[in-house]
Amino acid sequence: MIKFAGVDKHFGDLHVLKDINLEIPSGQVVVVIGPSGSGKSTLCRTVNRLEPIDSGLIEVDGNRLPEEGKALAALRSEVGMVFQSFNLFAHKTIVENVTLGPVKVRKTAAEPARKTAMELLDRVGIANQAEKYPAQLSGGQQQRAAIARALAMRPKVMMFDEPTSALDPEMVNEVLDVMTGLAEDGMTMLVVTHEMGFARKAAHRVVFMADGEIVEDTSPEEFFTAPSSDRAKDFLGKILHH
Repeated sequence: MIKFAGVDKHFGDLHVLKDINLEIPSGQVVVVIGPSGSGKSTLCRTVNRLEPIDSGLIEVDGNRLPEEGKALAALRSEVGMVFQSFNLFAHKTIVENVTLGPVKVRKTAAEPARKTAMELLDRVGIANQAEKYPAQLSGGQQQRAAIARALAMRPKVMMFDEPTSALDPEMVNEVLDVMTGLAEDGMTMLVVTHEMGFARKAAHRVVFMADGEIVEDTSPEEFFTAPSSDRAKDFLGKILHH
């Protein structure tokens, strides 16, 4: 469903992605972890060209990423993105936020779009907040609204870039529960996160990155119990023993 082949990316002199080769089959949940500055978020953002790459190839569902224009807009509608910041439109209600994409981009009629939006808000547990504005919701509720908004476009794949890092600790689980539900339903997901519990429970594979490279690509069980690289052992030692 997603394929990276020989992908390189620089920010000036900084080589942030080094010869990335990674394939994510349909229905698989891949969690990307690693220290800050390892290239995780950049990797996530290259999939719909929020970050252009210097060289290599990225494909989504067998189609090479278009450079720009209508083809890129069409591809972006197939790839749902959820970021640290919720990026909801402050002047629109939650249900309006969720229906906007389907109506404007997919040309769905208003009534069916609203029906779908309400079903999705129910699925993420905030249907009762539909007529409120983002500022009236907690961070966890706003992030769940952002997930519903991404799902409303019926994407083939969902990208999550540290979706819980801006949340208070008590709100983290409510978002992770929604993501775990998506994983169980067979959504193809690439998730950049520091939440090791989620990686253990929901991921099919863990990709460990350091210094712009993929250092390990293995099962959660293997990664957490017997990491093969010193970099991963060091990383796990720092985070699991606190």
